[in-house]
Amino acid sequence: MWEFLQHLSFWDWLALGTVLLILEIFGAGGYLLWMGIAAAAVGVLKFVIPGLGLEWQLLLFAVLSILTAVYWWKRQRSSAKVSDQPGLNMRGSELIGRTFMVHQAIIEGRGKIKVGDGVWIVTGPDAPVGAQVRVTAQNGVILQVETV
Repeated sequence: MWEFLQHLSFWDWLALGTVLLILEIFGAGGYLLWMGIAAAAVGVLKFVIPGLGLEWQLLLFAVLSILTAVYWWKRQRSSAKVSDQPGLNMRGSELIGRTFMVHQAIIEGRGKIKVGDGVWIVTGPDAPVGAQVRVTAQNGVILQVETV
C-alpha cells in the first residue's frame, strides 16, 4: 500500500476527484464537492509538476479542500439576503394586528374566530359570540387575542 501511495500519478488524483464528485450526487450535502475539486486540482498540479512528492500532494489536497469549502461557505453567507416577505412560511402571522369577530365564544380563555373560510383557535379574555377581538400574537396554531 505504501508503495502505491509513493507513486501516485495525476490519473489517481483525477479518479479520486471523479469518485468524490459522483458520491456528492448521491446527497452528501456539498461536503464531498469541495474535496473532489481539490483532488482534481492536485491531479492537475501533479500533471504540471511530475516530481511533486507524496507529502506535498497530501498537504495540497488538505489545504485546498479546506480553502475551497471555507470560500464557498463565506460566499453563501454573504449572499444570503433578508426576505421581503418574512412571514411567508408562517401561516397565521399575517393575522397579527387584524380585528375579527368571535365565532365561538371565548370561555375560560379559549374560543374560536372565523378568518375567511377557516376557523382559528384563540386564547384571550372571555368574549361572547360576535364580539370584536384583535390578534396580538401567535403561538403555533393558536392565536392570542384581546378584546377591542
